[in-house]
Amino acid sequence: MNKLDKIYIAGHNGMVGSAINRLFKEKGYENIIIRGSDELDLTNQQKVLEFFENERPDIVILAAAKVGGIYANNTYPAEFIYENIMIQTNVINAAYDNHVKKLLFLGSSCVYPKNSKLPIKEEELLKSELEKTNEAYAIAKISGLKMIEFYNRQYNTNYISLMPTNLYGKNDNYHHENSHAMAALIKKFVDAKINGEENVIIWGTGEPLREFLYVDDFAEAVFHILKNNEIEYRMLNIGYGEEISVKELGKLIAKIIGYEGRISYDTSKPDGTFSKIMDNSKIMSLGWSPQTSIYDGIRKTVNHYSKKFYGKELL
Repeated sequence: MNKLDKIYIAGHNGMVGSAINRLFKEKGYENIIIRGSDELDLTNQQKVLEFFENERPDIVILAAAKVGGIYANNTYPAEFIYENIMIQTNVINAAYDNHVKKLLFLGSSCVYPKNSKLPIKEEELLKSELEKTNEAYAIAKISGLKMIEFYNRQYNTNYISLMPTNLYGKNDNYHHENSHAMAALIKKFVDAKINGEENVIIWGTGEPLREFLYVDDFAEAVFHILKNNEIEYRMLNIGYGEEISVKELGKLIAKIIGYEGRISYDTSKPDGTFSKIMDNSKIMSLGWSPQTSIYDGIRKTVNHYSKKFYGKELL
């Protein structure tokens, strides 16, 4: 990758795509192609083909996807499997048809089986059954992973799949039902702090362990991989390397923002997989490592959220 390359970031308005876009511009990469969903419907094969034929990008970062937390995945499985399969199929095939020299596909840690051996290595893929609450999304992403694998095998393409752990940070989705765990908890605690609420209710038992990576660190991993022409891997976990229980995470957020109310748990809601920590030794061996502690990442994200929804930084 060089600064003359045309780089298409699919999904630039989302948390991950916007972080990648910011970083690349900071590093002097100005030849970036972006299209909002109102300009280009990635589920429309003909429109995607026309876009690639007209723009001819050299590099594609496929960060566009329909995403959500446990509630959204469990409630709208048909939408999750359809939209994600359509988006990635159209983009990957159009990239091949138009001779894109490098493509990064963003998967998810949820592609791994529910009872994977921990920490989860890339080789655990498809070894046993998936977690039921996000099965539709996981199957869609696995289809993308295998599509990358088979295009590389048959057509000798230079495509790489990245498996990020739970990401959080600026431009996250804070919808009250469709957000991921970190965003949902930050919203609950900041709202409670600002509005003087005496109780915060966390979904599930609070016992499951989760690994979280600040999204700007993930963007650095993307940049690192694209700058490295010697990478032999075609599937890479991108993780933080440590886990925290949902219960302890709630306590940490409360401590950081100074919330002193009660914390209770709605055990009628699902917990999901108990632990999903990934083995990130491959990406670490390539010279990347996370730079943002969970404490600092939460502080930054709290301020992003409070500024966006309350007009001022809380911390």
